[in-house]
Amino acid sequence: MTASLRGLWLKCHRWTALGLGWLLIVSGLTGSLLVVAWPLDRWLHPAYFVAAQQPAAQAVSLEALRARLASEFGPKAAFSFRPPREAGATLEVLVRSEWRGSLYLHPATGAEQGRRGEHEGIVSLLHGLHSALWLEQTGKAILALAAAVYLLLAVSGVVLWWPRRWPPSLRIELGKGFTRASFDLHRIGGVVFALVLGVSIATGAYLAWRPIGGWISRLAGAPVVAAPKLPAGDGPAASLDELAAAAQAAFPDGRIGLFLYTPRLDRPLAVRMHVPDDPHPNGRSVVWLDPRSSQVLARHRWDTLDPGTRINSIVYPLHTGELGGIAGEAAVAVLGLMLGALGGTGLVLWWQRRRARLRAGRRTPAQPVLSKL
Repeated sequence: MTASLRGLWLKCHRWTALGLGWLLIVSGLTGSLLVVAWPLDRWLHPAYFVAAQQPAAQAVSLEALRARLASEFGPKAAFSFRPPREAGATLEVLVRSEWRGSLYLHPATGAEQGRRGEHEGIVSLLHGLHSALWLEQTGKAILALAAAVYLLLAVSGVVLWWPRRWPPSLRIELGKGFTRASFDLHRIGGVVFALVLGVSIATGAYLAWRPIGGWISRLAGAPVVAAPKLPAGDGPAASLDELAAAAQAAFPDGRIGLFLYTPRLDRPLAVRMHVPDDPHPNGRSVVWLDPRSSQVLARHRWDTLDPGTRINSIVYPLHTGELGGIAGEAAVAVLGLMLGALGGTGLVLWWQRRRARLRAGRRTPAQPVLSKL
């Protein structure tokens, strides 16, 4: 590679990182912190997540809960019910009204054990920063852009690293000063972890910005699965218990992952189901119901959905590490720290280079000023 071409690659790598690399640093460090924050939050606040001891009983009536919650939050409030995934856990209700947040209820009695506003707690703050930079949809689009930025950084970094002789040295010198160690870590760490970091960043971009899923489906020539049309007619709303039973009957081998209730009767009601072979913790199989009659309008297993939606079942647990259990979550935490380390060492190297140039400039003798004669 010629010196001029190498200089071009170096400028591309450096100024792209300085301009937008902070997005990757924030994303990586907050992702690592979330891996630790989730279990820590459950340990510090067991009332939110562990059901208090009660005599054995059937699950609480969803319809009774709906009526009680509607009296508190208003008839236009929407609720997403997340039943316990394991024995002894609470029933979580996501509330969407003038007050937005989560309620944690006993699954047998419906007694409230705690509540949190949408932006309360360190986990919520970290998740909002990690998934959207606290900027809602705008932040999600920016994070999708960060994936393209990483691709440019990874390619330019590999080009700059590419050795003239093989096999290359992958040694990090720790005894030759902080700057040399930072240089080796940045150069070698970036190459060694380039692919797995790329997977992590790409899956994060996919989850952050929903249009990507639609693009994938259209590129595959598959129509995006949408909600079915509601049959014409009137009638009172069906009981939530009847609707839940109809959804369960549509997938007898599954469990309800999310019951997405809205008081509107002019659109189908969706229930997400988790079937045994679905890797997504909440399930991506879906049942669409007539909210007036409990009639099943459509049912889709997760592996029959359009490609852009279907791969979400794998992308989500892959990105969070849940797909690999504790080892997978630990790997995600390490990758996040590595992404932060690459950004941090890059800043150190840029700053050291800048300081060296400034010192060299001060040592240069001043040029004589010639008067105009």
